[in-house]
Amino acid sequence: MPALTTTSDGFLLHGAPLRIISGAMHYFRVHPDLWADRLRKARLMGLNTVETYVPWNLHQPDPHGPVVLDGILDLPRYLELARAEGLHVLLRPGPFICAEWDGGGLPSWLTADPDIRLRSSDPRFTDAVDRYLDELLPPLLPHMAAAGGPVIAVQVENEYGAYGDDTAYLKHLHQGFRSRGVEELLFTCDQADPEHLAAGSLPGTLATGTFGSRIEENLTRLRAHQSEGPLMCTEFWVGWFDHWGEPHHTRDAADAAADLDRLLAAGASVNIYMFHGGTNFAFTNGANHDHAYAPVVTSYDYDAPLTEHGDPGPKYHAFREVIARHAPVPDEPAPAPSRKLAPTEVALDRRAALLPYVTARTEPVAAPGAPRTLHELGLRAGYVLYRTTVPTAGDGVLHFAGGVGDRAQVFLDGAPAGVLERERHEESLPVRVPRPGATLEVLVENMGGVNYGPRIGAPKGLLGPVALHGTALDGWDCHPLPLNDLHDLPLGTAPVAGPAFHHGTFELAGPADAFLALPGWTKGQAWINGFHLGRYWNRGPQRTLYVPAPVLRPGRNELLLLELHATTTGHARLTDTPDLGPEKP
Repeated sequence: MPALTTTSDGFLLHGAPLRIISGAMHYFRVHPDLWADRLRKARLMGLNTVETYVPWNLHQPDPHGPVVLDGILDLPRYLELARAEGLHVLLRPGPFICAEWDGGGLPSWLTADPDIRLRSSDPRFTDAVDRYLDELLPPLLPHMAAAGGPVIAVQVENEYGAYGDDTAYLKHLHQGFRSRGVEELLFTCDQADPEHLAAGSLPGTLATGTFGSRIEENLTRLRAHQSEGPLMCTEFWVGWFDHWGEPHHTRDAADAAADLDRLLAAGASVNIYMFHGGTNFAFTNGANHDHAYAPVVTSYDYDAPLTEHGDPGPKYHAFREVIARHAPVPDEPAPAPSRKLAPTEVALDRRAALLPYVTARTEPVAAPGAPRTLHELGLRAGYVLYRTTVPTAGDGVLHFAGGVGDRAQVFLDGAPAGVLERERHEESLPVRVPRPGATLEVLVENMGGVNYGPRIGAPKGLLGPVALHGTALDGWDCHPLPLNDLHDLPLGTAPVAGPAFHHGTFELAGPADAFLALPGWTKGQAWINGFHLGRYWNRGPQRTLYVPAPVLRPGRNELLLLELHATTTGHARLTDTPDLGPEKP
């Protein structure tokens, strides 16, 4: 029997009434040395539960390998820290998670097959899910409430009603959890729309809703779908995410607090999405694709109660007051902001040109005809440099059949010739070829996999033949560039032009939270002491990258940038204030 059970209108935990007051915090978006701090701050706001997704694509990068459960992916440790803090856990293992996460959490080795019907009872999909659950669940069973652990409920799929109506698939997942020893309460969540709820629910399984406003209307819809049982909003949206090139999204704290009060006053349980958003470190951000491709920025601050850098924001204090009207709140002071690093200038005085480095240090994959996609090259994330020669000189138009995935920089004999972007639906580029036999290089960046809707798994890289004057170019060398091992960069002090690595060092007395500001830089990636902070882009809105204190160390520290275009400065700055960009009016 599960530790958490339902009554006609609520929950019982070990037979005692429980109202779930939860907040979302994804362990994989928070530096592991900061998990305990964030969990303590969740409890101090009045939460009795935290919720987290589980990203399949990071936990199982190899379809035939074991799951990865260390470092920032050490989910058992995270669950133990939650238990030690006195918090319950809602576990949402997908297999699809959305979450503005690369590919919605589905592994690229799976989505690379265009014939697989994702999120369905297609045996090719369910067999892969089964192998994953076989590896993932055994290490988690000791952390289930039945074994004295903190996990009180497990979600089946995620907002499935917005995607499909394959009830056999949902039943397969439900049975998959049960057959592998998960005794806890299982639940589904869907947008509070009658059609979504009908398609995404399972008979006998608790159905919950996702919404951020119109509380009474959405709870009424939820009750109309499920005549008895607890009312729960599994995603109470209190902010929103940002795309590159759009304003920064915020939500007024008083407005969000008023809706939280309405939820709790109605007797409902709630999971605040997000309590603490964290960061899309490295290459983990997702993207949307409705009318156009729109990649998500590096910050996942979400305008949450606890900011990206772990400080209480206006919603933290407002929500704490609301929760105190409906449930006990710890009789302890609200947490203070963390210590910030004093502003520090960093000179980047060593550099290495990217294109020569790639051609000299990476083994190309030959493509006699059309160039290969990232999937075909076995690359989940990062870049690919494509190289060939152009037989004729003069003016012409390069045509990229199918476009690019997602952003391509074109060079002729090393000179920049232009940029094409998927979000602008660009497939052609006028060029002037300087000589017969000129070298054509195309550097393609994967800006993040679509995380919602039918375009999950859309290919990356050059997506078809490339033609000049109507004649396809062939003889391609494809150089995968995952950027996961940069120990051998040929750094020097000579000036460089075009895409390049830039390196500098700086001294610190001790670590503290900081924010990397890059005025004068255009677009690229940033690492500090080998930790991949993520993507920067002067398109905005995000202007600084969060640097968690544990990334820094006393004494000498290293900053490495990959700048894809040009810089007007040789300096960067560590500041004590984040800048996520101008807010949406």
